[in-house]
Amino acid sequence: MLTLPKQYYVIILLVGVLLVGGAVTLWRQHQQLPVMEALEPIGEEREEQLEPREVVVHVAGAVKRSGVYRLPEGSRVIDAVEAAGGGTEDADIHALNLADILVDGQRYYVPTREETAGGRGSYAGTTAGKINLNRATRAELETLPGIGPALAERIITYREEHGPFRRPEEIKNVSGIGEKTYENIKDYIYAP
Repeated sequence: MLTLPKQYYVIILLVGVLLVGGAVTLWRQHQQLPVMEALEPIGEEREEQLEPREVVVHVAGAVKRSGVYRLPEGSRVIDAVEAAGGGTEDADIHALNLADILVDGQRYYVPTREETAGGRGSYAGTTAGKINLNRATRAELETLPGIGPALAERIITYREEHGPFRRPEEIKNVSGIGEKTYENIKDYIYAP
């Protein structure tokens, strides 16, 4: 039998351990590759899979099919009017700001030409001569009976802090506007 010095046995043993260790490492890496390929992509591709957001609005007045409509978020008033079949023959759709972005949960009223003929003028945020509380500027609010610069500013601050008015009566929640002031302005305002 061949006798080798003890140092050779140690070297052969170390080489064997390294070979076995390397083989085990390669085998483990090979087993993990399919698992890593099966993971779902993260980031932009996943965001595209989300459903687009919608707004729900009520279109009423001089339109062919008034009702509640679901439209993609970012749609304009003109899109809602078209979804309702467009204006009727006597509709004054230009009394509305057709380029305005739709607000979820709001009502958009298309007046007739007869309704707007006796109105107080046309503002970007008005319908049939009425002021839209959710869109009116400070100057527009100041045209209301009993509403001066301070109250107009409070109305704007209130809607910025609490969100859009859902009904005209909610204006009474603004500090300084009570039942008497509301009675004086209720015929000149709306909150769709």
